[in-house]
Parts: sequence; C-alpha cells; structure tokens
Amino acid sequence: MADILNLALPYFGLIFIGFACGKTRRLPESGLAWMNFFLLYVSLPALLFRIMSETPFSELNNPPFLIATTLATVGAFVLSMVTGRFFGELSLRKATMAGLAGAYGNIGYMGPGRALAVLGSKAAAPTALIFCCDSIFLFTIVPLLMAFTDREHPSFLHAVGIAARQIVLNPLIMSAVLGALVAALHIPLPTALDRTLLFLQNAAAPTALFVLGVTVALRPFDRVPWEVPGVIAIKLLVHPLIVFGLMLLFGPFAQPWAATAVLMAALPPALNVFVIARQNNTWIEPASVAVLIGTFASVVTLTTVMWFIQSGRLAFP
Repeated sequence: MADILNLALPYFGLIFIGFACGKTRRLPESGLAWMNFFLLYVSLPALLFRIMSETPFSELNNPPFLIATTLATVGAFVLSMVTGRFFGELSLRKATMAGLAGAYGNIGYMGPGRALAVLGSKAAAPTALIFCCDSIFLFTIVPLLMAFTDREHPSFLHAVGIAARQIVLNPLIMSAVLGALVAALHIPLPTALDRTLLFLQNAAAPTALFVLGVTVALRPFDRVPWEVPGVIAIKLLVHPLIVFGLMLLFGPFAQPWAATAVLMAALPPALNVFVIARQNNTWIEPASVAVLIGTFASVVTLTTVMWFIQSGRLAFP
C-alpha cells in the first residue's frame, strides 16, 4: 500500500497545492489562459506525439480494444444522460452535459501521467488510443445533440460541421494522429527536435495537475444538484466496471492494456466538461460541482483502482 501512496500522493498533492493557491491568492482567473494554452497546444500534444511515434504501429492496430473502450464510454454517456433526464428532470440539452460529465474523464490532464506512472511504458499506446477514440466520440455526439436543441442553428449539416471542426482543430487528437503516421512510416526524428519534445512532455503532468487544482478552486460551489452524485458515481464506479466487463468480453488483451483501460475509465470528470457547458450556456453550475466533487472523490476511488492494479488483484486472463 505504501508504494501506491507514493505514486498517488505526488499527483493529488500537486492538485491540492493548486487548489490551495487558487483559494488563498487573489489572482485573476485570466492568468490561467497562457498555462492552459501551453498545456493544450504545446506540452500535451508533445507528450501524445512522442507516445504514438515511439510505439510500433503494429501495436496501435487493435480494433477489438478500440471497440471495447469506446462502447464503454458510450454506455457511461447514455447512463449519465438517463440519470440527468429522469432523476434531475433535465432537458435534453442539459442531460447531454450530464452525459458528458459521466463519460468524459480527465484523460488529457491526468490520464497519460497517471497511466505511465502506474503501468510504465507499456501503457503508452493504449492511453493514446483511448484518448483519441473517446475524444472523437464525445466531440462528435455533444455538438450534434447541442445543435439539435439550438434554435438558431437547428440543421443537421450545421451540427456535423461543428463536430468535424472540433475534431480536426483539436491539437491533442491531431498530434496523436501525426505521431501514429510517423510510427507507420518509420520516420526518424532529428535529435534536437526529439529532445525538445521530451522537455515539453516532462512539463505536461505537473503543469496540468497544478492548473487543475487552481481551476477547481475558482469554480462556484453553492449547492449539489440532485443528478450530480449519480453522474459522479457512474464516472468513478460504473464506467470502470463496464470497461472491466468489456475487456473480458472482447479479450483477451495484454494485462497492461486492459489495466490501462480500467484506470483511464476511473478518472474523474474532465475540466473540459465545465468549459463546454459554459460555451453552450447550459448546466454550468452542476458541471462545475461535478468536476469539483468528482476530482476530490477520485482521491479514494482512483487510488483504490491503482492499488488493485499494482497488487495484482485486477488481473485479466
């Protein structure tokens, strides 16, 4: 157990440091803009590019794994939508945001660093693949559902255009795709470029976790809407269980791949849930509460999943 705490505490410690700074220092939230830009457009793309480019392309070609993990995300999304729709009596527009909170884990800011720390380099390829497939699904279904409820732009073609633009312009998805192409074509990187990318990669995890803590600290927290606890339970508990079942059903998969899938599914709701809710002007406060409570609850749930993996109790045939 000491080994797990030694892995978990530095990560959650950085989040708590960021949270404490956000609560105690009166700095404008706009100051986070450049840090978020650095993460989204520079450091995390460098991390995903190096992961994909250094992985043999034959390892990336794993359709059963992609189908299983994406189906699990679809299942968590639908369950969370239903929870919001019937328990929170939400409109379709708000229920879509609830579905996003229950399916979209913090696979960008927390996922790669946590997976590599727990499972080593063998977790690199499945981490990048899960990120790409989950992002493509969620960045497609959410704009479509939002557009269908948008009175100004109700057309299907407009919705498809929004979804396509969000996918193509997403620097994380594109960097992973570019890395896969480099791996497939066996293109060697110049040493200077590779070292630059390595520097940027190493900056990703600590910066992301600190920014996560500060951002959570700055979110409003007045009350807990009825649907939020159910959505958080789906994200932290049900989603990993769905992945576990589908790994057994679609497998067998190598232990690091299956364990990575469960670990990624156990991540708390992503910060982007709040960002997307604010962009669409719907379910804003509940999204903020879901990110805040989900992040702190994951101290227990995610650490438990890490312990199951490290102790060998989460084993796949």
